[in-house]
Amino acid sequence: MTGVLNRYGWSLGLLAILAGLLIATRIIQPNFGVSGLDSLARAALPFAFCTAGMAIVVIAGGIDLSIASVMAVAGVIAALLMQQMGDASAGLVVLVVLAAGIGMGVINGALIVLTRGPDIVVTLAMLFVWEGVALLILNAPGGAATPWMRELVVGGLTLPGVPAAMTMWVPRAFVVLVALVVIIWLPLRRSKLGLSIYAIGSDQHAAFRSGVAVGRTRIAAYGFAGLFAALGGLSITLSTGIGEPIPGPYLLASVAAVVLGGVALTGGKGGLLGPIIAVFILRTLRLDLTLLSVDPNVTTIIEGTIMVAVVMAGGLLAMRGRH
Repeated sequence: MTGVLNRYGWSLGLLAILAGLLIATRIIQPNFGVSGLDSLARAALPFAFCTAGMAIVVIAGGIDLSIASVMAVAGVIAALLMQQMGDASAGLVVLVVLAAGIGMGVINGALIVLTRGPDIVVTLAMLFVWEGVALLILNAPGGAATPWMRELVVGGLTLPGVPAAMTMWVPRAFVVLVALVVIIWLPLRRSKLGLSIYAIGSDQHAAFRSGVAVGRTRIAAYGFAGLFAALGGLSITLSTGIGEPIPGPYLLASVAAVVLGGVALTGGKGGLLGPIIAVFILRTLRLDLTLLSVDPNVTTIIEGTIMVAVVMAGGLLAMRGRH
């Protein structure tokens, strides 16, 4: 029991905060129920995928400022191809989008390794590059999502032979998120590559002396970030029904969720569970402020203040750890 608390104590604390916020939501809005949970899960889905990708890069000792632009490119590719190729080819479109996301992530990582420039500088430059690519593909919101794929993330879960009253409280968007994160992250976390990602984040020089291919590992980390970013962009298209070429407010939110979720900004520490729970905390907080009829501008100020405070706290803890 002590070992479980030591390992998952931070995540359990975040779950307690999330539970408290959901209870507060029900008190503020007594009608909050199945549809409210579905809306919350769909709103959190792209943030969660973006945060998962950012977490992997941060664990590897880097940061990706272009991740929101990568999401935009993936989203417009999905919307445009789904509109042109039709329902029957939607599965192929998903594979193309995921491959594009991985490719953009690999390009980011390769540029960092080859130029030996700081991650923050290289990815800041690529932010504008990928934003331009998204606008070249679609210069305005457009395209269309395949209807049957949209149904995968809309509504409550239904299982054959199980009463709907038992499963409708579980949003499909949440099931999709959990399934994809488990399928991608757990094998990676336990693989040699996953251990190498943690190693280069903890101490790059020690990892190199231990035989870790630092450059290839860093490129792979950015490739996985691109994969999750592509899933985030795809989820936006499926939720809204169209492609949006302008990057959404995912970058700062993902960094805040990563730090709030217990991932050290210095790298080598953390996982994906805490950051994803942190995403739902931040989304639920925004929902509560909206239900309280707080002015949208004030809501934005409160959200930004919390995010800046979380990021600054993470930076201070990182500096304290180095000392």
